[in-house]
Amino acid sequence: MGAVSARSRSAYASEQREFDGGGSRFAVGDTLMARITPCLENGKIARFAGHPGEIAHGSTEFIVIRGRDGVSETAYAYYLTLWEGVRGYAINHMTGTSGRQRVPSEALDHLKVPLPPLLEQRAIAHILGTLDDKIELNRRMSEVLEAMARALFKSWFVDFDPVRARMEGRDPGLPQPLADLFPVCLVESELGEIPEGWEVAPLPEIVDVNPTRSLRKGVVAPYLDMANMPTHGHSADDVVYREFGSGMRFINGDTLVARITPCLENGKTAFVDFLEDDQVGWGSTEYIVLHPKPPLPEEYAYCLARSAEFRDFAIQSMTGTSGRQRVPAESLTHFRVAVPPKAIAQAFGRAVKPRLARAAAAVRESRTLAALRDTLLPKLISGELRVKAAERIIEEVQ
Repeated sequence: MGAVSARSRSAYASEQREFDGGGSRFAVGDTLMARITPCLENGKIARFAGHPGEIAHGSTEFIVIRGRDGVSETAYAYYLTLWEGVRGYAINHMTGTSGRQRVPSEALDHLKVPLPPLLEQRAIAHILGTLDDKIELNRRMSEVLEAMARALFKSWFVDFDPVRARMEGRDPGLPQPLADLFPVCLVESELGEIPEGWEVAPLPEIVDVNPTRSLRKGVVAPYLDMANMPTHGHSADDVVYREFGSGMRFINGDTLVARITPCLENGKTAFVDFLEDDQVGWGSTEYIVLHPKPPLPEEYAYCLARSAEFRDFAIQSMTGTSGRQRVPAESLTHFRVAVPPKAIAQAFGRAVKPRLARAAAAVRESRTLAALRDTLLPKLISGELRVKAAERIIEEVQ
């Protein structure tokens, strides 16, 4: 079930596991609709993406939907399932005790749905699929750009690759003026070997932890719910405006880290780049807010928060009763880092800032495309909007 996301059309096999005869079975292109609460309400519907001809198996809590030869297109069936007329109907027909409700498979047997001719079904699926294709392309590009930023952080500040390369007489793969900024030897420290001339410092000496941000009670401001914190990638989802009561406050350039279980273990971390200039946002009291002190660039704290070293330390620092454990902010005083010189810190910022900015731009474009898709979908399914008119709209945004 974890492989199915409300934010992606495609679901991929999460692992290879021997089939024991139980659970659902599906082929490439089939639609998987979660039938249990709250997964269905949260929009867990996706198409299985695998190798041609591949048959897979999964949770018993999937309803598998496929087109019928000569009657319906499988791609159209996916968008039909997303339509509120199907999804809403399924939600309204859940049965079972509170917290464990699910949709009986037979509940859909008597549901009547719009069924245009096959050619029109293909056209509708193509129009909506074109938008989803672009969204998927943006997602992959954003992932690559962020992976590059995080890989550079690990190379320079964790593995010290440029230093090791110079020690061994190898080309560090950097422009010579940049390569010359790195020393040619490592020295022993409390962290182990670090580049010569670098300092070891507790995190609060180089990063402000929960810095003061001014926001008056009762002011309506951007609000980021924990549910919309990303587990992968730096961009938060669905920021809304809400009257400030109590919670952590943040500005652009801050990094937010979930400090409570299981959100921390699941990777809920965000880089704040979605506010207006001089705007203050707010969110859960279960965030830790990080902001680097000069000369470290803002992106440094985000890449650090995503690093295995920081995450392992934070998880091991959790306190509290089972199921409600959290990281005390003061525990980060004991996390120590190797601090690069100013010139290297600034070079890192120049390299990483445009990559995360491009990733953020791709995410913003995808949100616009998703909003357009969600507007067109019910109108195309219901027949309110004809295919030709929708095609003209798509041409305008391509």
